[in-house]
Amino acid sequence: MRRLRREEYTIGWVCALPVELAAAQEMLDEEHDKDENDNNLYTLGQIGGHNVVLACLPAGQTGTGSAAAVATQLKATFKWIRFGMMVGIGGGVPGKEDIRLGDVVISQPCQGHGGVIQYDFGKATPSGFERTGFLNSPPQVLLSAVATMRANHLRRRSKLLEHVSKAQDLPGFTRDNAGPDVLYQASYNHVGDSCDMCSADKVVDRQPRKSNEIVVHYGTIASGNQVMRDGTTRDGVSRDFGGVLCFEMEAAGLMNSFPCLVIRGICDYTDSHKNKKWQPYAALAAAACAKELLSVIPPADVAKTRTMEEMNRATSG
Repeated sequence: MRRLRREEYTIGWVCALPVELAAAQEMLDEEHDKDENDNNLYTLGQIGGHNVVLACLPAGQTGTGSAAAVATQLKATFKWIRFGMMVGIGGGVPGKEDIRLGDVVISQPCQGHGGVIQYDFGKATPSGFERTGFLNSPPQVLLSAVATMRANHLRRRSKLLEHVSKAQDLPGFTRDNAGPDVLYQASYNHVGDSCDMCSADKVVDRQPRKSNEIVVHYGTIASGNQVMRDGTTRDGVSRDFGGVLCFEMEAAGLMNSFPCLVIRGICDYTDSHKNKKWQPYAALAAAACAKELLSVIPPADVAKTRTMEEMNRATSG
């Protein structure tokens, strides 16, 4: 492994779980040395000509606060980081779009939101809970890359399955290992230790897809500090914000201090039937999407982008 100077690393990639970090490491075109000069342990490498820093939240410490702490340390250690990505798994919201397990959701400004909303942040009022605050949109260079990638996909030039196939020898990361994709009615609660006892009459009838191609969706991601695992509440929050595509637990801690794009592989439907069977493949699908996104960004465009430290100075000045 080789080691570059810290100023040569320009992109920060944050994961919340070890399964997400493993998927991210598999996407590296080359892996450099490790770096552990603060409380984080970083994996350094290269993707598509970009030098990337991978960081993972400490074991058992998920949530917006932990994500913010890791991102703050990353910025302080690697002062030349231009932008970041939060990549991993999330719970899908069926309805507005035909979201299936193994699909990917990318945060994108939509209906007055910046791409990520913190649905559990606000204040109690006589008329009920009032959500407050606004989270920043992803950096322009990343939104431009999203547009380019979407155009490539429309032209049938997606390489997602090609990227995923490079890691298919990892135990448990194959799509076949994930099991069936079953969606239950929102109001039907889980029964027993596994879904074997859940009623087949409560399964939502959906047309099977013609292929295992990874479908990417773009829109609003809901972020909060509590695990969402109730279909009725899920749908209610989604309606309140004009259609949420995904729920997760870290991104809200990053958007206003660590300019980034959020990419989530769908591993469950954010209801009481949640389990971990789809997590490895979903993490791999999200990491493959992040790799494809980076591949359409010219390194020269990143070099022209201000560092996070420069942006912070400009804002505070």
